[in-house]
Amino acid sequence: MTNHNFTTRFTVDQTPGAAFAAINNVRGWWSEAIDGPTDTAGGEFDYHFQDVHRCKIRVTELIPGKKVVWLVLDNYFSFTEDETEWTGTQIVFDISRSDDRTEVRLTHEGLVPDYECYDACSEGWSTYINESLRALIETGKGDPNVGDPMTKTERALAV
Repeated sequence: MTNHNFTTRFTVDQTPGAAFAAINNVRGWWSEAIDGPTDTAGGEFDYHFQDVHRCKIRVTELIPGKKVVWLVLDNYFSFTEDETEWTGTQIVFDISRSDDRTEVRLTHEGLVPDYECYDACSEGWSTYINESLRALIETGKGDPNVGDPMTKTERALAV
């Protein structure tokens, strides 16, 4: 298995604090289908998209203005042979300041090209992070999933 974890990043003119607050507002950028606390260390939340993807995530680290870490406790994909591919992986948001800009970097540790879900998941993360989260930080309004497919892959997999 290759060790190339999925990573994506962008920069914005807002503060690290604004980026941190937006990341923790998961319903504002990823999906409104989130149940449970997303902004409390030790908190656990559930995500689901139709009958295609479900997961339970624990917030393991919150460092204001610097870092957010999630651990995937349980996962289900309807479209992979190994339905649990994300289980045990970590989703890490690193926030840093350079000059007058803030960089947000997402690394999904354990989401590697050898995974069957890699193409679909990297497309999903790229859309939700680089478009929706970025918009939430920059404008105060993201474009979370409200139950309808948002990406090309979600449209293909939706029932």
